[in-house]
Amino acid sequence: MTRGDTLMCLTVDNRQELIRLRGIDAPGRKQPFGEHARQHLADLAHGKSATVHWTYRDHHGRIIGAVWVEPVDCPGCGHTLDVGRAQLASGMARWAQRYASQQPVEERYAYEFEESEARARRTGLWRKFKESSQTQASH
Repeated sequence: MTRGDTLMCLTVDNRQELIRLRGIDAPGRKQPFGEHARQHLADLAHGKSATVHWTYRDHHGRIIGAVWVEPVDCPGCGHTLDVGRAQLASGMARWAQRYASQQPVEERYAYEFEESEARARRTGLWRKFKESSQTQASH
């Protein structure tokens, strides 16, 4: 895991591919909350078999796609956990609205919903914003 929205996958023919999770934007490692986001993605996906749904590569050669793994709490369920959506739900990333047109419609709505719910729960990245807004309001 290089950050909370990018990971390296090993293909069935033993090639390494850099995957940029479609539709999310996580802070970089040296930004506030960046290491938490990277670690959460590692907890979700590191060492697991995965299915990657993608249609293109960006100008850096990275695959832009959705990565699906088997949830820890559901052995035998198959690749049913979208790790990008899980990053949003736990407040470890923002929904990248500017790239919404590149997402399938159902994914776009699900990602928008997960970010909205994380904000409402003030979890992850959104906890920091709550604290700073409360501090400003009290002065």
